[in-house]
Amino acid sequence: MDQNPPTENPIAKSAIRKVAIRLVPFVALMFFINYLDRTAIGFASPNGMNDDLGLSAAQFGFASGVFFIGYILLEVPSNLALHRFGARRWLARIMVSWGIVALLFTWVQNFEQLIGLRFLLGVAEAGFFPGAILFLSLWVPAQYRGRILMLFYLAQPLTTVIGAPLAGALIQQHGTFFGLEGWRFMFMGVALPAIIVGVIAWFYLKDKPSDAKWLTAEEQTWLTGALEAERAATGAEQKHVSARFAFSSGRVWMLSFIYFGFIYGLYSLAFFLPTIIEGFQAQSGVTYDVVQKGLITAIPYLPAAIVMYFWSRDAGKRGLKTWHIAAPAIAGAVSIPLALFAGSPAATIAVITITACAIFAALPNFWTLPTQFLTGVAAAAGVALINTIGNLAGFSAPYITGAVHDWTGGYEIPMFIVGGFMLLSAVLMVVLSRQRTTAPALVEEVAS
Repeated sequence: MDQNPPTENPIAKSAIRKVAIRLVPFVALMFFINYLDRTAIGFASPNGMNDDLGLSAAQFGFASGVFFIGYILLEVPSNLALHRFGARRWLARIMVSWGIVALLFTWVQNFEQLIGLRFLLGVAEAGFFPGAILFLSLWVPAQYRGRILMLFYLAQPLTTVIGAPLAGALIQQHGTFFGLEGWRFMFMGVALPAIIVGVIAWFYLKDKPSDAKWLTAEEQTWLTGALEAERAATGAEQKHVSARFAFSSGRVWMLSFIYFGFIYGLYSLAFFLPTIIEGFQAQSGVTYDVVQKGLITAIPYLPAAIVMYFWSRDAGKRGLKTWHIAAPAIAGAVSIPLALFAGSPAATIAVITITACAIFAALPNFWTLPTQFLTGVAAAAGVALINTIGNLAGFSAPYITGAVHDWTGGYEIPMFIVGGFMLLSAVLMVVLSRQRTTAPALVEEVAS
C-alpha cells in the first residue's frame, strides 16, 4: 500500500504547522493520560497490589484484560456518538468519565471489585483512541496525516518513559498521604489529571478549522477546502457512506486483524514487563527500589519513541510503503521470543527494546490507512471497528500470558505466542497490499 510523498505550498505548510503546535500536543497529552491510566495496574501489580488483594498471575492477567470487554462493547457506539455530538464535547466527556472511575481504584479491596472497576474503566474510555484519530483526521488532509499521527503517537512510548518513573515515585509515598498504601496513592495520582484535562479540553479544542481563530483566513480556507475535496472524492467512491459500509468492507476487517497482532505485542509488554523486571532481582541477586524498577521499565520506550519519529519521517518523505508496516512486524515477531534466551537482564532489556521499537514504528503509519478510503459515519464506524477488533488483543494478551505462565511456570510459551501474532500481522499486511482493488482512494497494488 503505497502513498506518494506530500508536496506543500506556503499556506498549507503554515496551516499544518499551526495544527501540529496548537492541537497535537494537547491531544497527545490526553492520550498520555489515557494510556497511563489503563496501564497503571501493571505498575501496581508487583508493588503491593497483588499481595494485598491476593492475586495470582492469571487473576492479574484477567483483571488487566477485562478492561477491554467494556471498551469493546461501547467502542463503536461511542464513536458514532462522537460523530453526532462533535469530537470536542465527546472526547472531553470521555476523559472526565474515565478519570472518575480511575480514581475509585484508590479504594479497591478485592479481586471482584478490581474486575468491576476495570470493566467500568473500559466502558468509560471506550471511543477515546479512535475518536482522537478521527478528530485529527478532521483537521489534517490525508497526505499530511502520517506525520501528525506520528507526533500524536509519541505520547504512547513516552507514557512509559515518563510514566514508569512517575508511578514509581508515587508508589514510594507509601503511607505519606491519607495513610494510603503506595500503589493506592499511585492510582489517585494518575487519575486526577484526567478529570482536570478533560474539563480543559471542553474549552480548548475546536471542532473544525473554521472555528480556529489562531488560523488566518487563508489557512482556514485552504484546510477547509482540502478536507472537503478529500471527503467528496472519498464519498464518491463509496456506495454508501454509512456504518454498514465499514462493517462490510473486507479491507476494514483485514486491517482489524493486522492491528490485533500489534496490540497483542504492545499489551503483553505493557502489563508484564514490570513483573518480568521483578524477576531480574532473583536472576541477578540485585535488589531494585521502586523508582529503579520504573526507570528499567522505561528503558525500551525511549529508543522506541526515537525510532518511531524517524521511521514515520521516512514514510512521509518516501510515501508510505508496505514495508513501513510489515518490516517492523517481522522484527517484533523475531525479537520478543529471543528475549527469553538473552542470558542476562541487560541483554533481555536490549532485545525487548527492539520489540518496542518495532511496535511503535508501525502503529502511526498503520493508522493512516483507514481514513484513506472511509469518511463521515463510515470513518467513525470503521476506525472504531478496527480499534475494537484490535483491542480484543488487549483482553486476550494479558489473560493468555498470565494463564500460560501459571500453567507452564515461565514466560517462554507466552512470548512465542506474542511473536506468532506479530508475524501474522506482517503476513496479512503483505497479503492486503497484493490485492488489487477498484477503489483507488485506498492505494494501488504495492510495487515496493
